[in-house]
Parts: sequence; structure tokens; C-alpha cells
Amino acid sequence: MNVGSFTYHVFALFCYLLSSVCQVAKRLEKFKTTIFSQMSMLAIKHGAINLGQGFPNFDGPEFVKEAAIQAIKDGKNQYARGCGVPDLNSAIAERFKKDTGVVVDPEKEVTVTSGCTEAIAASMLGLINPGDEVILFAPFYDSYEATLSMAGAKIKCITLRPPDFAVPIDELKSTITKNTRATLINTPHNPTGKIFTREELNAIASLCIENDVLVFTDEVYDKLAFDMDHISMASLPGMFERTVTLNSLGKTFSLTGWKIGWAIAPPHLTWGVRQAHSFLTFATSTPMQWAAAAALRAPDSYFADLKSDYMAKRAILVEGLKAVGFKVFPSCGTYFVVVDHTPFGLDNDVAFCEYLIKEVGVVAIPTSVFCLNPEDGKNLVRFTFCKDEKTLRAAVERMKERLLRK
Repeated sequence: MNVGSFTYHVFALFCYLLSSVCQVAKRLEKFKTTIFSQMSMLAIKHGAINLGQGFPNFDGPEFVKEAAIQAIKDGKNQYARGCGVPDLNSAIAERFKKDTGVVVDPEKEVTVTSGCTEAIAASMLGLINPGDEVILFAPFYDSYEATLSMAGAKIKCITLRPPDFAVPIDELKSTITKNTRATLINTPHNPTGKIFTREELNAIASLCIENDVLVFTDEVYDKLAFDMDHISMASLPGMFERTVTLNSLGKTFSLTGWKIGWAIAPPHLTWGVRQAHSFLTFATSTPMQWAAAAALRAPDSYFADLKSDYMAKRAILVEGLKAVGFKVFPSCGTYFVVVDHTPFGLDNDVAFCEYLIKEVGVVAIPTSVFCLNPEDGKNLVRFTFCKDEKTLRAAVERMKERLLRK
């Protein structure tokens, strides 16, 4: 038995033993092991190339890592201030002003969290009451549903559909009720790669102002906007006072394991976010926060080179997937691309992804796991191109050689 197979079987045994004794609160009992963990373990077992989970197989920039090492050497190793190291809060405010034109108070309107996932959780738990309606756009990042379940929210879902995943504004208008507390937007959008247009954002903003609805906006891929500009909802007229902007370091600087995120919001909303954050993690890794401040002050050339590099990677994967026989939908941003797998004759996206791993040796993510109704995503799967070019080309070649139309 090879090391990968042994690791998989140990993990499987652990899960089996745990499942026989574990208990879980009802609000979380519907949620299983994340699809990312499942697919990554299958990748190890079958020696598959992992184009599923969105973590780079290359490292972040040296100047950021050196800043973290220096912070450790300088003794910046104890608890940080709960809402963030002051220098990082200032760097976040500086970057936000440069990107959006919006001036924020780093002391009163910026909260540093342990990744954007914690920023999402702190926002939901700090600002949403049991029974509040929150509108999601499916497919959506899986933590949204879980954290809203923890908050006791009632989820209402609007599905974005191919080929362009446009926002159905009339459906949104009819979905909002007097009980709607908030809507959550992710742009650039995981998993589809869609970027919300200015027209869509203006229409959403108008409805939110008219109905006194909050907006949570997940913008972790804001520096990976390729074919059109990213627009931050908080920059639109009348929206800053009702918007919580969520972001993180990991995607932009290929340092996903550092878990440095933040929430930007006016003081009356920041209060709720900070109250929840205080009892979730209290504070985030101190030396990594100092390094994050250095990262956010990177020269403009860093961000231009990042975008150029990812556009080259996207071209390799997209052209390869088309050559294999997939119907590929446009990815205007993020480092994901969604395809229609139905030309290959499998019943649904889960069956296709299992076949792809076991018989072809490539990992993708079934899109149905990002939908409240799995039927909405059953024809689609998601690939990531946050890998080096050699890995991307190897995955494409495997699919060309082994993936057969049924």
C-alpha cells in the first residue's frame, strides 16, 4: 500500500469511528464532511491531479514571508488587539480607498478576522437574528448556508443559471419581503467566475435601499477580475451604510493557510461583527497580521503581474477543457471555471467527478454541493486553475487520453 492510499484509509477509518459515536446540534446535522475534504482525500487515494480545491500549489511572494519571519523575530508573538493590529487595519483602509475611492476609519470600521470564512461567520452571527430572511445567490460558497444555519436564519435562494449566470432582478424583487434582513453577494463569484455588472449591482442596491435590506459582499477574488472591472457594492451611492465588505489575504497572495481576513463596515454594523468575532477567535495570528500589512502595501506591479499570470493559467485550462469536449462557460474572474459535463454521459455531477478521479486521475468539484436544490447544479462541475502551468497541462493531457464520451 502506498503512502497516499494508507493516508486515505486511515482518514476513512477515523471518519467511520467518529460517526459511530459523534453527536451534533440539529442546526448542523444536515452538514457532512465538506466536499473539498472528500475530494482531496480521493485525490490522494487515486493519485489524481487536484484541480478541485482552490489552493495554489505554489507559494506566496518572498517579501511577505520575510515580513512574517521578521515579525516573529521581533517578538510580535502574543495576542494581537482583538479587532486587528493597528498597522494592518490602516493598510486595509488604505487599500480599500485606493481600490474603491471609499474612505474608512481603520479603528472604527475595519475588523481583522481569521480568514474571510470567520469574517462571514462573525457577520452572520453578529448581525442576523433567528428567523431573519437572508437571500443567497446559488451556486454559493458552502460556508454561507452553514453559518446562516448557526444564526437561525431563514435562507431564501435565487439561482444564477448558465450561460452567463445573470442576476434575475425581477425574481429578486419578488423574493424580498418585510422579513428580509440581508442579501449576500459574492463577486467575483465562486464557483462560476461571474463578475456582477454595474447594472446588476445598481439594481440590487436600489432594492436594498427601498426595502431597508443589508448587504454582505464577499470580495476575496477582487484582484482576480480579468475581463471586466470589479465594483465594490460599498462604493455605490447610499450603500456603504448598509454594507459589510468581506475580504482576505489568501487568494491575492497565494497564502491561503495564513487565514488573514477582514470585514469593513460602518460603526453600527461593525459593532455586531466585533461582538461575534470576540467570542469566535478573539484575535488572529499576530506575526501574520504584520506581514499582511506589508503585503497590502505591495506596488501596483504586483497586482498587475498576478492578474497576467492567472490569465495565462486560465487560457491553458479553458482551451484544454474545450479540446477535451466540455462546454465551457466564461470565467471573468476568480481562479475557477465551470463546465457542462453532460457530453460524457454520466447521470449527474457527483457521478462524473467520481469517475473523473477514479478512471481519469483528475479532481473537479460537483457544483450541486453549492446549491440548496442539487438539481440546479447537477450538470455542472468546477475546475480550478490556481496551479502551476505544468500541473494544468498534465491534467488536460490526462483528460484527453482517458476521458471518453459515453
